[in-house]
Amino acid sequence: MTEAAARRTPGTPCWVSLIVHDLRTTQEFYADLFGWEFAPGPDQLGPYVRALIDGKEVAGIGQLPPDRHLPVAWTTYLATDDADVTAETIRSCGGTVGVGPLDAAEAGRMAIVSDPSGAVFGIWQAAAHIGTALAGAPGTPVWNELVTSETSTVAKFYQAVFGFEPEAVVSADFDYQTLHLNGRPVASLHGVGRALPRDRGPHWMTYFEVADTDDAAARVVDLGGHVLQPPREGSSGRVATVADPEGAVFTIVRSADR
Repeated sequence: MTEAAARRTPGTPCWVSLIVHDLRTTQEFYADLFGWEFAPGPDQLGPYVRALIDGKEVAGIGQLPPDRHLPVAWTTYLATDDADVTAETIRSCGGTVGVGPLDAAEAGRMAIVSDPSGAVFGIWQAAAHIGTALAGAPGTPVWNELVTSETSTVAKFYQAVFGFEPEAVVSADFDYQTLHLNGRPVASLHGVGRALPRDRGPHWMTYFEVADTDDAAARVVDLGGHVLQPPREGSSGRVATVADPEGAVFTIVRSADR
């Protein structure tokens, strides 16, 4: 378990957040699953709390207005030194800016955007709030992966916007690229072809560390969620893909080095 570095290199995943219909019930689900506690956060877009482990911020959860019937999904935020410049670059590279850029009180400046394939993500220009403040402990985000139909085209977009150095897996039947910054892996792209869920399309997936994948998957069901892909051995450890009671999909993993 380590405290995260103060300021992220632009392009590095730095925060994850979830906007739901029932904030209280969602807090109870993740408190039981991950041991999260909560503190108030900026509320420009409605009620919002930050999830804490040992007093350190690890994720955010907000509430949709009652008249907004939007899909519920975890959003990965990528760091930037200038949200306005990055938003313009995203537009010029074929992406879309859906919300912002706007200030989140004294915390920082942000925008919600999508890549040319339609996968939604956030950009975060840190001020008082740097982002996820703890790494490696159960309940913390451990990895972020774009699940898409194919990686070659979208990799060019992320490379142009953030300067990623893609490293592809050379395989005839496995479409996967790791994104590096300054020689360090920070995220990945996974092309799944026709296996891409039609109800979600291309999307960023958040991986959360757990102490025991099988126990955590069973706990998800006990708490009213669903197991979409049961526990299995993966390259990063034992993983399972699950959904919370409102349908937000995420992956739980017990890392191989734990």
